[in-house]
Amino acid sequence: RSVSREHREHPFQMTLAGEDLRVDYEPGESHTRLFGGNSNWRGPVWFPINYLILESMLKFHHYYGDDFTIEFPSGSRNMVPIKGAANQLRMRLASLFLKDPDGNRPIFGDTELFNDNPNFQDLIPFHEYFHGDTGRGCGAFHQTGWTGLIAKIMDPMTVDEAKADLLAR
Repeated sequence: RSVSREHREHPFQMTLAGEDLRVDYEPGESHTRLFGGNSNWRGPVWFPINYLILESMLKFHHYYGDDFTIEFPSGSRNMVPIKGAANQLRMRLASLFLKDPDGNRPIFGDTELFNDNPNFQDLIPFHEYFHGDTGRGCGAFHQTGWTGLIAKIMDPMTVDEAKADLLAR
């Protein structure tokens, strides 16, 4: 997420030059016209941010190894090697594109045409960003752009490694 869900109940607020400013959590499309209408950086999931974090976590694990642990998820008191947290992030990103137990893909949201019609179920769009709570694809979807990184994240070897790591706990 570009802004923590914590800001839903506790928005960031400050006064600057006599003006009250506020940053709320907005998990999907923006509710304001800031920055020419493109103010949707307040909560959605953006692939380039997540990919850079994922790659950095894996580099840190390569250097520090399994002996260095971090709390994941935050606030859980569950300590895992950085690679374990990276694998959880990898699986969360992959789950946006994979069918859930009901056969629906989070990227399709509640659009019946894509979830129920066999002619569309497996046509996977690469959305610009994703709703921070539901995983529904948002923004432009007619381009691969940075969301094409999911191919590297879901590489069979790395996904199998992530599953094995998760099952080992």
